[in-house]
Amino acid sequence: MISFPVSLEKQKWLQEKMSKLGICESDLVESFTKSSGHGGQNVNKLSTTVLLKHKPTGIEVKCSVYRTQGLNRYKARAILCEKLEEKLGIAGKKQTQIQKLKRNKLKKQKRQREKYKTLPADKI
Repeated sequence: MISFPVSLEKQKWLQEKMSKLGICESDLVESFTKSSGHGGQNVNKLSTTVLLKHKPTGIEVKCSVYRTQGLNRYKARAILCEKLEEKLGIAGKKQTQIQKLKRNKLKKQKRQREKYKTLPADKI
């Protein structure tokens, strides 16, 4: 596994996630380009944007979130894992958060309906 400038816990998490999904480093094609936007001379001079392609599925990820190449390489792999989970239908963090928000909205709507049903006619 490639070493990234993140904590060991995050590296282990990424390695476990990639192994669960069956992603090997040999399946990835990685290239770097100059990015634009915030970051000053660093992003204008250096190739910090990471383009990552997963050969078996054809999923491509472009990441220029951070000012350093190492962090962008880590984030690109994390995004690739999320996209692959979506494609395979595995519930990831985002999907569970979306489902939780939907449940909360439904509960709120139900409480509001119940509240207005119980009010007497003269108070409406």
